[in-house]
Amino acid sequence: MSTLIARRVLALVMVLTLVLAAGPGLAAAETRAGSTVTVGPGETVDSLQVAAASVVVHGTVNGNLDGVAAEVRISETGVVNGDVNVAAATLHIDGEVRGDVSTGVATFVLGEAGAVAGSVNVGAADATLAGQVDGDVAVGADRILVADTAVLGGELRYDGDLTQRSGAAIAGDVVRDDSIGGAEFQFSPIPDGVGAVYGLLANLVLGAVLLVAFPGTTRKISNTIVGQPVRAGAFGFLALFAVPLALLVLALTIVGLPLTVLGAMLFALVAWTAVVYGWFAAASWTLGRLDVENDWAALAVGLLVAAVVGLVPILGGILTFLVFLVGLGAIALVLDGYRRDRRNARRGATTDAPAA
Repeated sequence: MSTLIARRVLALVMVLTLVLAAGPGLAAAETRAGSTVTVGPGETVDSLQVAAASVVVHGTVNGNLDGVAAEVRISETGVVNGDVNVAAATLHIDGEVRGDVSTGVATFVLGEAGAVAGSVNVGAADATLAGQVDGDVAVGADRILVADTAVLGGELRYDGDLTQRSGAAIAGDVVRDDSIGGAEFQFSPIPDGVGAVYGLLANLVLGAVLLVAFPGTTRKISNTIVGQPVRAGAFGFLALFAVPLALLVLALTIVGLPLTVLGAMLFALVAWTAVVYGWFAAASWTLGRLDVENDWAALAVGLLVAAVVGLVPILGGILTFLVFLVGLGAIALVLDGYRRDRRNARRGATTDAPAA
């Protein structure tokens, strides 16, 4: 189960990475949005940014194909002269991609007629390779099929349940790489590989900023975590799904892509803040039982414990994830409380205003 969750986290990270990486090209690329986006037969467009329920390429894209959709299909007559970077439920390639393919999807299919001149990097639930890839392939999926018609010019690195048909031609090595799907579930707002020391320092800096700039809010969030952990966790769980869903819906609007990028960046920052608040609150409560009332000590102790816990396989990731959910929910509850206070204040001012 932990491997399955890790793959979903990987897919989410890939989605955010692809969208954010596409940001600098928004001005230069043509943007299309709607229920269906189609590049018709014989039609040629420049680099294309899409946000739609369905995207079909029958013609030629002279550049990259980037975006978010429920389904993306490159037909047998379709040609993409750059890279394909999409987040979708389904990506089906029967045509030609002359660059790389990077995608986070539920289902990935490279059909028998499909050809990719570069490399393929996929995070999916199901992945089928039946066509040609000139470069290397890296795929993390629950189920991976390399069909008889597959021709891979490089190595195949994978994590998941691999079925390789006898007729498949793979020039390079076939290597199982558990790091692709994340065999161990680790949840951390600090990217892997930057080092535990850097992560600890970054968390300490963020915590110090929160204590200095928002002391009252920090105390309210901490009290909410300690006093209502179950309720906060439930709200955090809802927010974890509701916010990405809202961003996806926003991306489907004509002007939504830039706002989606900003929203994703803001949500990533809130997620990081939620983890710091969660460990701070836990340490503050524990030190309080020892008659030590010092926010700075609680911050240091909490984040030191977080750094140590993060090194524990599986259990450390699960515990950090739970702390994140409670912290995220507490932030939502406190902000909702501020909203209610402002609304009640406005109503009180209206009631007290003298009649004309």
